[in-house]
Amino acid sequence: MTNLTTSMKDDLYASVTGRIVVALESGAPPWVRPWSQDVDSMPMNAAGKRPYRGINALLLTLEANSQGYPLNRWLTYRQASELGGQVRRGERGTTVVLWRLRKLSATANTYPDEGEPDLHERVIPLLRAFTVFNVAQVDGVPAALHAVERHRWDPDARAEDLLQMSGATIRHGGSRAFYRPGDDEIHLPPPRAFPDAGRYYATALHELTHWSSHPSRCNRQLGQRFGDDAYAVEELIAEMGSAFLCAHCRLDGELHHAGYLASWLKVLRTDKRAIFVAATRAQQAADYILRLAQPPDREAIAA
Repeated sequence: MTNLTTSMKDDLYASVTGRIVVALESGAPPWVRPWSQDVDSMPMNAAGKRPYRGINALLLTLEANSQGYPLNRWLTYRQASELGGQVRRGERGTTVVLWRLRKLSATANTYPDEGEPDLHERVIPLLRAFTVFNVAQVDGVPAALHAVERHRWDPDARAEDLLQMSGATIRHGGSRAFYRPGDDEIHLPPPRAFPDAGRYYATALHELTHWSSHPSRCNRQLGQRFGDDAYAVEELIAEMGSAFLCAHCRLDGELHHAGYLASWLKVLRTDKRAIFVAATRAQQAADYILRLAQPPDREAIAA
C-alpha cells in the first residue's frame, strides 16, 4: 500500500474521476452491467474471496471491461507470489484505493474575534493506493482461482427477499416509480407494467436505495457539500447503490435516469472527490439493506 503526498493524492483523485467521466461520456456507466450473465458479478480479491467495494468496484469493473478479462478476480503482486504465481513481464497493474472519512475528536480552538471555542468534530478523507493484477495477468496460480462458481438462487426471489425484509412501505399504482420522503413510502407501477420481472426488481431496488436515505436509516445529508446539485448526486448514489444490490441478486443492471448524466458530469468535473463520496454513500446504502436481510457476519468486506 502506498502512502501518498498531497500532490499524489490530488493526482489520484483527478485520475479516478477522469476514468469515471470518460465512461459516462461514452454512455457506459460502470454500474450498468448484465450481472446475470457474468461469472463474477462484482470484482473479488481472488486470494481472500472478498468483494471489492465502493469506488474500487467501479474501477475494477471498468478495467475488466476495457481489457476483456474473463474473470473479475484480482491479486496484489505479493498475493500472487505467495500463491506460487508470477505476474507476466510487461503487465500493467490497476490502481485501487483505500478511501475513508476519518473522524477526529473535537478540539477547543478559540476564535479571537468571537471568544467561543470550536467544538465541532472534524472529518477528513483518508486516501491510500495499492496495485492489483487480474488473474489473467498472472501465471502459475492454483487452478482454483480460475474455477467458475455457479450461483443456485433465483435472482427475482432474492430481490423480493430484500424488499420484504427491509420493512419498507411499497405502494403499487400509477405509471411512475419514486420514493416520497414526506410519507416515507416507495411508489411503483404494478409489476405487470414492466417488460419482465427483472426490470421491476431493478427499479424497486433503485427506489429502495433512495428509501435508505431517511434520517432513521443512513441519514444522507448532501446539501452542505453539493448544494444545488444534491438531488442529482442522490440519484447517482441510488444508481450505484441499486447496481450493487442488483449484482448481489444477479439481476441485470440498467441506467434508470439517463437524464441526469449531464448533471453528474458537471458535479464530477467541478469536484474531484464527488465520486468517492457518492460511491461510499452508495455502498453504505447497499450494506444497510443487505444487513436487514441477512446476518452481518456473512458479508465479507474488502477495501
